Amino acid sequence: MSKINIGIKEQDREAIAEGLNQLLADTYSLYLKTHSFHWNVTGPMFNTLHLMFEQQYTELALAVDVIAERVRALGARALGSYSAYAKLTEITEDNGVSSARTMIEELLEGQEIVIRKARSLYPLVNGADDEATNDLLTQRIQTHEKTAWMLRSMLEE
Repeated sequence: MSKINIGIKEQDREAIAEGLNQLLADTYSLYLKTHSFHWNVTGPMFNTLHLMFEQQYTELALAVDVIAERVRALGARALGSYSAYAKLTEITEDNGVSSARTMIEELLEGQEIVIRKARSLYPLVNGADDEATNDLLTQRIQTHEKTAWMLRSMLEE
């Protein structure tokens, strides 16, 4: 591959890509968990949750592509294996949760993990004047905060 000259220092590109790979691991792990909950939700709110979880995992599937492509644009390899994601993610796996309420609580926790991970990258990204990654992070945070709000609202009595 030819030398990358996009106005971001190589060490900054590498550090940003590393952070984005961590975000990718969390996002993909949340996608898997949300998809599993979509398949396995039961109870009186089945239809509502089944459809909502489908919308959420579909959005997450698109997000992993955007994040991975940004890693590649920065000149790094985008992680793409379960084992690599498992080493990096803070998202807990679906371990047979059957309660719809617990599913909502766990997905809310996952959304907030992703929000914090994305937000933690701002100092590095801003210091490197990486506006493209800054924009990606802003969009991801907005989406995850809205989803977290919706999930949180479902938990209120």
